[in-house]
Amino acid sequence: MSEALTLSAETREQVGKGASRLLRREGRVPAVIYGNKQDPASIHVNERELMKLLMTGHFMNSVVMVNGERTLPKDVAFDPVSDRPVHVDFLRISEHASVTVNVPIIFADEEESPGIKRGGVLNIVRHDLELVVDAAEIPDDVTISLKGVDVGDSIHISNITLPKGATSAITDRDFTIATIVAPSALKSSEGDVETETQTEAPEAEGGE
Repeated sequence: MSEALTLSAETREQVGKGASRLLRREGRVPAVIYGNKQDPASIHVNERELMKLLMTGHFMNSVVMVNGERTLPKDVAFDPVSDRPVHVDFLRISEHASVTVNVPIIFADEEESPGIKRGGVLNIVRHDLELVVDAAEIPDDVTISLKGVDVGDSIHISNITLPKGATSAITDRDFTIATIVAPSALKSSEGDVETETQTEAPEAEGGE
């Protein structure tokens, strides 16, 4: 389970592009906290502190305590040239709120996959899963075993045992997560091997 992160913030007295540029020159990043039936709060955070949290690799699927207020990061905007963070959106949540997060996938047991042993290639369609979970029980990742998976096999969401209390945010189809694809050498020696190489476009996040 992802542990809550901590970030200090100060109230933004002025808003607008000019005020935001001035904050960034001072090493601060403009941000806003919204949701939970409360008025939005304009704040700014220390860029170095924010970068440390971003470098953890699980900032976007962790609860972040901002000045003691429980939030979930919803969006981080970066400068296209410098790649520095220029704005952050935080969503207020209660301790056991139901939240939607993207959780990274880890593939395990490659050595127990007949398909990979035969030279097959793991074709990853999705690198993370969009899950609905309790805010206090956000998983760090979802591990998927490749044990027994052969060339031409596909792993769908219906094949996965999700962490306790978690459900897929996508419920209208049994989407593909990964497949084992035959290399050309194997195809030529055994004839045409039908493999599923379907890829899906990422789901568009709904705006808050």
